Amino acid sequence: MSTPFHTDAHIAAPALAHAAGCGCHLHARRRWGTAALATLAAPGVWAQGPQQDWLQQPSSPAPAALASTGSQNWDECKRSTFAKVGSANQVEQTATQQYTQMLQQASSKKALGPQNHPQVQRLRYIAQRIIPFTYGCNPRARDWQWDVNLIGSDQLNAFCMPGGKIAFYYGILAKLQLSDDEVAMIMGHEVAHALLEHARERMGKTLATRGAIEIGAALLGVGNLGRAAADAGGQLLTLTFSRSDESEADALGLVLAANAGYDPQAGVTLWQKMMSANKGAPPQWLSTHPSGKTRIKDMEDHMGRVQPMFARAARPDRHFGPPVPKAAAS
Repeated sequence: MSTPFHTDAHIAAPALAHAAGCGCHLHARRRWGTAALATLAAPGVWAQGPQQDWLQQPSSPAPAALASTGSQNWDECKRSTFAKVGSANQVEQTATQQYTQMLQQASSKKALGPQNHPQVQRLRYIAQRIIPFTYGCNPRARDWQWDVNLIGSDQLNAFCMPGGKIAFYYGILAKLQLSDDEVAMIMGHEVAHALLEHARERMGKTLATRGAIEIGAALLGVGNLGRAAADAGGQLLTLTFSRSDESEADALGLVLAANAGYDPQAGVTLWQKMMSANKGAPPQWLSTHPSGKTRIKDMEDHMGRVQPMFARAARPDRHFGPPVPKAAAS
């Protein structure tokens, strides 16, 4: 008897996940409150488990051979100096704890995709092809305990937490009827956030921004008014930085997916689908992320660089399809 798998559960995304809710349905603004900063500054809270069998024993022929073990020297791999603020180990351990708690919550609601589920196999196969290309982009990635899971929720959501913890929500696969190439574009984008250590960068920028504004306010003697300005100014700078993060992740995600053998043109069709699903989104200047039209234009501008990578790449030897729509399945 097959294991029940519910696809309409409500599963909260972990605090460190770059998750749904920003208006584009794929991402949410990362919030760095006092509690979150305290957690990241605390000693290690979770021991990483063994590497997953699906990555140790891939179903495709030796994906590690697809990528160079040395540095790719891609411009897109450059990380901000702000990413050096705080301990990478502590950020990754906290992410592992939160990810594990999410999986436990999903499992308790029978909303954790079983290993034999075709969409779980699909996600892990695509990850097998992308992950080897991360090693030369960020040396830490070779030691990450990568994990990929399917969450039974109808939300349009996917993320990769620090340390290589990937989750796709069933809704984004089913509602957008994503092709393998489009799934690879999302996965490449999310993995890029982890490789570029945007979580650590956000923490560093937040601390630096608030500190600089509050010091200036103290020197000017404006007291509480200065603290209010720190809140507003820090928020506005965070919006700008978040848009920059998204553009960086888009660029690196295209490179990762193209080298893994997935057509980067799917980035355009993906965002066309996202725009169609996101009617009534706020204008770009009020959003923490670039608008869909801006992302599509930027991706088209990158095609001259990534298409030759795709042309040279080994092609996937397995192909999958999106979940069968409920209407068709009934």
